[in-house]
Amino acid sequence: MKGKLKYEGKGKCLFESETPGQLIQEFKDDATAFDGIKHEVIAGKGELNCAISSFIFDKLHAAGVRSHYIRREGPREMRVWELDMIPVEVVIRNIAAGSICKRLGLEEGLELPRPLSELFYKSDALHDPMVAVEHAELFGWASAEEIASMRQMALQVNEVLSSMLADVGIRLVDYKLEFGRLPDGGIVLGDEITPDGCRLWDAETGRKLDKDVFRQDMGGLSEVYHEVATRLGIPLR
Repeated sequence: MKGKLKYEGKGKCLFESETPGQLIQEFKDDATAFDGIKHEVIAGKGELNCAISSFIFDKLHAAGVRSHYIRREGPREMRVWELDMIPVEVVIRNIAAGSICKRLGLEEGLELPRPLSELFYKSDALHDPMVAVEHAELFGWASAEEIASMRQMALQVNEVLSSMLADVGIRLVDYKLEFGRLPDGGIVLGDEITPDGCRLWDAETGRKLDKDVFRQDMGGLSEVYHEVATRLGIPLR
């Protein structure tokens, strides 16, 4: 049962539930890019992202990767454990694209010798700057042990997700993950895993199947997300 609004972000809202320590996470139909400068409401996007994220969290749980996800509760809602969120996100890159190409002068599409993990401080006002483990320790965001655990989990996710997507003809280029602490101090995955936060390319054509379609005005976002869900065999309500 959805109660009082606790938090509203660009793509999701968190509400209190009837159970202490559990929240209802609702996916919005809003699409944003460039730190919210570009914004549209796209009918059906919230339901698609909820379906995709719920499906992926179920697969990760089966593989032994813990997250805040409990279950899907409605077309756009999932029940999650309340977390103390860590303001550092982990980005895993398998193929060069986006900001790393600008930073290092790499050609988009370059396959990396192994998955690369990078850390970014979550701050819209600062445009999510890249940081090091020492920053996280120095400013009290997370300990070195917590960052190591986050990176290890992110690489576990990479194995599961890369294989699952490869089976349906999609390349996992890169993605970002957020983490939080449970009341016992354990670190688990939080937030969502959707095409909003992943770069996905068709394995044969290189066609983009993620939010870059919206960023770069390349077509209909809901149609692309629907294709990802359909390829994965995700039932849509």
